[in-house]
Amino acid sequence: MPAVPSNPHDAYFRHVLSRPADAAGEIRAALPEDIATRLDWDRLELQPGSFVSPELRSRYTDILYRTRLDDHDAYIYILVEHQSRPDQFMALRMMDYLVKVWNHHLDTHHKPSTLPAVIPLVVHSNGTGRVWNTPTELADLIDLDPAARAALDPYLPRLRFLLDDLAALDLRALRNRDLTPATRVMLILHKITPGNTRLGVDLLALTDDLQAILDGPRGEDEFHCVTRYLFLVGDMATIDFDPLIDRLGPRAKEAIVTTAERLRAEGRAEGRAEGWAEGRAEGRAEERANTLVELLNLKFGPVSTGVVDTVRAADPAQVRVWIGRVLAAASVEDVFA
Repeated sequence: MPAVPSNPHDAYFRHVLSRPADAAGEIRAALPEDIATRLDWDRLELQPGSFVSPELRSRYTDILYRTRLDDHDAYIYILVEHQSRPDQFMALRMMDYLVKVWNHHLDTHHKPSTLPAVIPLVVHSNGTGRVWNTPTELADLIDLDPAARAALDPYLPRLRFLLDDLAALDLRALRNRDLTPATRVMLILHKITPGNTRLGVDLLALTDDLQAILDGPRGEDEFHCVTRYLFLVGDMATIDFDPLIDRLGPRAKEAIVTTAERLRAEGRAEGRAEGWAEGRAEGRAEERANTLVELLNLKFGPVSTGVVDTVRAADPAQVRVWIGRVLAAASVEDVFA
């Protein structure tokens, strides 16, 4: 069960929430208090792999934790949903994934006589601000008249998943959550980065959390993850980081430059470093085009040469619009609609 997210949004989300200390705050914020107080947070243990089918890994990423609930084995299953339109059949998908978790538990434990509790949590985040508006309970998907529903009620599946709808939260609410700096920055960047042309200024509100990340035990490496996401998803050039660098100092500047160099070495954006370093209009246009092609490849798989030619021939302002659509789009065609 490989767990390799195929787009930068999911990769960043999984990177942060795969650490128990960073995941705990986000999970606590989504759970009812009477459940949260019963969990053993000190025994939160990340489980390997993914339960999402390969064809859907461009749309979802998932994380499984094992812990204890009232001294019984229990799991917390987190599914991240980044699409612009909530999945109408998410409750059905969650049932499928929970059955896979239970089967995995049966396969890896010696003749258990019961099944552990699995707490299902969907974290919904997108760059459009569209809130969740589809059923969170499997029984609500079943087409029945009211009288038939009442008669069948004892026999209907009762699965209901917990929902943390980040799209419905404003930035103040996110900042006030009891989260680690890494988790708070990650959640806020998922809201403010796509299509934001003034991101360099908006990042200043995260100065304290970014400073805490830099000062942490894996400071430079963790800061690289932040800037990598910003370069891949945001409309950012190195010059746009200058106000933030003025506050964070030379370590931040070194990390930003190193990230740009790594992306160039990986072939993420041919010629991008020159555009960033010199701040030239021509380099910025090429950087945006390369970023869009990279995002399309990450989310939808390798795109055709015709799509690449269209992107490179387009006006820079149009490319910026397309970049803003990638996160919400369900297909390549939606980006260019």
